[in-house]
Amino acid sequence: MADATPAPASGNGKRRRMLLQLATVVLVVGATYAAYWWTIGQYAETTDDAYVAGNLVNVSPQISGTVTAIDTDETDLVQQGQPLVRLDDTDTGIALDQAKANLAEIVRQVRQMFETAGQLRATVALRQSDVDRAKQDVARRQALIPEHAVSKEDLQHAKTALAVAEAALREARHQLAASNALVHGTDVEHHPLVLGAEARLRAAYVEWQRHVVPAPVSGYVARRSVQVGQRVIPGMTLLTIVPLDQLWIEANLKEDQFEDIRLGQPVTMTADLYGSDVHFHGKVLGVSAGTGAAFALLPPQNASGNWIKIVQRVPVRISLDAHDLTSHPLRLGLSMKVSIDTHDRSGDTLAHAPATGGRYQTDVYAGQDDAADKLIASIVSANLGEPEPAAAHP
Repeated sequence: MADATPAPASGNGKRRRMLLQLATVVLVVGATYAAYWWTIGQYAETTDDAYVAGNLVNVSPQISGTVTAIDTDETDLVQQGQPLVRLDDTDTGIALDQAKANLAEIVRQVRQMFETAGQLRATVALRQSDVDRAKQDVARRQALIPEHAVSKEDLQHAKTALAVAEAALREARHQLAASNALVHGTDVEHHPLVLGAEARLRAAYVEWQRHVVPAPVSGYVARRSVQVGQRVIPGMTLLTIVPLDQLWIEANLKEDQFEDIRLGQPVTMTADLYGSDVHFHGKVLGVSAGTGAAFALLPPQNASGNWIKIVQRVPVRISLDAHDLTSHPLRLGLSMKVSIDTHDRSGDTLAHAPATGGRYQTDVYAGQDDAADKLIASIVSANLGEPEPAAAHP
C-alpha cells in the first residue's frame, strides 16, 4: 500500500503542467492580440463590401451616316486616336467639293471687287481732268466775250459742258465710294466674304473627316452594339472603351465606421482574383455625399409602421497605385477586401476646395481643321492670280 501513494501526485502534476501550458498559450495569444489591437487593430477599418470601379467611355459618332466598316471588336485593346468605326463619306465628300468650289468662286469675286475699285479710281481721275478742262474752256471764253471774239452761245455751251463734266465726276465718286465700302480696310485674303467661305469649307472638311470615329482614350473594347450597314446618329453609343489604367475602389463602409476616416489615409487591399498574397495600395480620395440607399433607384420608404433600423453604408472612393495595376491588372466589378489605416486623423473628412484642372480629357478631336487650313490656303493662293507688276519710275 505504501508504494501506491505517489501516483495521484504524479497525475496532478501532469494536469497542472498542461493547465499551465494552456494558460501560457492563452496569455501569449491574448497578449499578441492585445499588442496587435493596440498598435494596428484599433486603427484599421476593414470591409469586404468593396468593388473595382472605373470609367466607361461611350464612343458615339459626331455625324449621321451608314456604317461601312468596324475596325475593332470585343476585348480588343485600342489606342487613343485609333479608328474604330467608319461611315459612308459620299454625302460629306460632295459637300466638301461644293465648299471648295464656293471658296474659289468667292475669291475671284472679291478680286473683281478690288479691280472694280481700282477702275473707278481711274474713272474719277478721268472725270476730274474733264472738269478741269471744261473750267479752262469756260474761263477762256469769258475772257474773250468783251472783245466779241466768241459768241454768248459758245460760252453757254462751255458752261453746259462743265456742268455735265461735274455731274459725271460726282457720279464716278459715288460709284467709287460704293465700291470702297465693299473693299475698304481689307485685302482679298481677309475679306469678309472670303472668310465666310473659308469657314464653310472648314466646317465641310471637319464634317467629312468625322466619317471616321476614333478612340477617345486607350483601353479595352466592351459592349459593342454597332453593326455594319447600320444607320447611326450623333450621340448614339456604338461601343464602350474601358481604360483599365483609370480604376479605383468603391468601398461601402458602415456608418459607424466613419468616425476616424480622413482623406488621404493609406489603404491596403486584396483582390479575390489574386488571393491574399497580392496586396494593392492606395489612399482615401473622398466620401460620398450620401448613403447607397439615398442614391438607389427606388429609395426605401421608412415612414411605414413596420420600420426596422438597418445600418446604412456610405461609399468611399479609394485610389489604386499605378504600379500595382500594371503588375496585377484588375477588371471592373471585382471584389476587394479593404483595410484603411486611421493612424493619421489630421485630415479632412470632406473636401473643402473645388477640384481644379481636367481629371479626364482627350485631344483626339483637337486639330481636326489643321489640314483644312492648308487646303484653304492652297485654294486662295490658286485663285488670287498673278500680282500686277509695279509701275516703272522714271
